[in-house]
Amino acid sequence: MTRITLPAADQTPAGSRPLLDAVNKQLGVVPNLMKVLGNSPAALGGYLNLNGALAKGALGAKTGERIALAVAEINRCGYCLAAHTYLGRNVAKLDDAEIAANRNGASTDAKADAAVRFAAAVAQARGHVADTDVQAVKDAGFSNAEIVEIVVHVALNTLTNYVNEVAQTEIDFPAVSMLRAA
Repeated sequence: MTRITLPAADQTPAGSRPLLDAVNKQLGVVPNLMKVLGNSPAALGGYLNLNGALAKGALGAKTGERIALAVAEINRCGYCLAAHTYLGRNVAKLDDAEIAANRNGASTDAKADAAVRFAAAVAQARGHVADTDVQAVKDAGFSNAEIVEIVVHVALNTLTNYVNEVAQTEIDFPAVSMLRAA
């Protein structure tokens, strides 16, 4: 049971309504995460703006989903793991082997592997990565801008992981089991 209300449409703050309408128009549904964030127009707007900006970034949707899967597993967020498994499979067209690798902090693609490994290191070390971690992602061909985007993807996914875990958001995607015990 969710700890933070999923407001009905008529109870949603006025500032969140157009944002949620835009989500519904784009996705055909308003995921429960968006409804939780919709309790605060500022939080929902901030999330949507950052998510939209990253969608235009250099990393691309596939690597964004790869990072989201790794971070969700690290942070043990069942909601985000379910959502990004669904999105990874159905939107980014990642296969089951890639999704499994991502959930383990890696990738079957050599270049993406460096990005996901770096993202996992950032998440696990809470940003306090070693020089060798940064050098490895640079050696794989990632620019400074792309490295910053990887870090921001980790931060955005950590934000949604934390919101969902605090709220205990009801999962509205096909559920996925965690790989590791708590």
